Amino acid sequence: MKLLYITQRANEEGGVQRVLAVKTNYLIEKFGYKIAVITQNGGDENLFFEFNKQIDFYDIVLKGNKVLNLFRYKKELEEYIEMIQPDCIIVCDFALKSFSIPLLINTKIPVLFEAHGSRFNEYKTSRFFGFTNTFKYRYRNYCASQFFYFVALSNESLGEWSLKNGIVIPNPLWIETKSFSDLKAKKVIAVARHSHEKGIDRLLQIWKSVAEKQPDWTLEIYGKQEKSLGLEDLAKKLQIDKTVTFFKPVQNIQQKYTEASILAMTSRNEALPMVLLEAMATGLPCIAYDCPVGPKAIIQNNENGFLIEEGNKDSFVEKLVLLMEDENLRIEMGQKAIKSIGKYDLDTIMQQWKVLFEAIVHT
Repeated sequence: MKLLYITQRANEEGGVQRVLAVKTNYLIEKFGYKIAVITQNGGDENLFFEFNKQIDFYDIVLKGNKVLNLFRYKKELEEYIEMIQPDCIIVCDFALKSFSIPLLINTKIPVLFEAHGSRFNEYKTSRFFGFTNTFKYRYRNYCASQFFYFVALSNESLGEWSLKNGIVIPNPLWIETKSFSDLKAKKVIAVARHSHEKGIDRLLQIWKSVAEKQPDWTLEIYGKQEKSLGLEDLAKKLQIDKTVTFFKPVQNIQQKYTEASILAMTSRNEALPMVLLEAMATGLPCIAYDCPVGPKAIIQNNENGFLIEEGNKDSFVEKLVLLMEDENLRIEMGQKAIKSIGKYDLDTIMQQWKVLFEAIVHT
């Protein structure tokens, strides 16, 4: 079996890249598949996660005029597909041009789409942007219907789309848990890149209120930093910089989970956040906004964590402080968290992919 994955960048530190590395490595090592990956603009250089050496990486340079880029993208994709001759193509990129691939390329090879994002992920508001956002939502849905299969990460995610070709295969949990947090450290952890989507600005506003009630606790934020967002400046403005520390992405994130007692997520949208699965695997109770659409697929409210009404800052503060004050509650929720993620077992999820690929090829 020969597979071709199309993504924007394989060399970043995010969940999409983590999942791509985990899945492609498994497909090679366990099933003997051959894998090729096409990236853009040097997206195959200086890989953060470990990808199997047998993977063939190719890159398409898209710079300058967007219209010309689209024609260049179509031309080079078709050339690579003709050269690689894959049995199946999988698109893992939420850009509009990637949704457009069934309309762009001329191929009889089955093309699948992996939805690592919410259909409704535009944030600019005005009459003009309202019109353009509506167009994007409808265009995405139309293009999604043109793929051989549209693979959502949860039933909640699939529910955003109006499709007949949709199926659900969750992200697999990559952590082989050997150590767990004792939940005694007065430390909250967040793992997210600095972007509007991930909502770290909201977390800092929450922490302002939390720190006044629990001054002995600290917040550690791990993720790719973006100075233009001014998050560190915001922390100073809110006078919480003494209890908040920003860290760059680390390879040993599992260890960082075990050194914390709570994970907080304040994203504005998610698909199926790996961060929640990873944290729960180490026994952390998690608290997250009920944003579209991923957290609700993982957190059972008041059981293995807290799911907070989207944007309800006061409720988020209240529940976070409750977890800080009650160690027994943390332990109870942490134990339930560990038990609740069994369905994301790596072998189980990858067997679903194997069944799907072989069924497609033999159709």
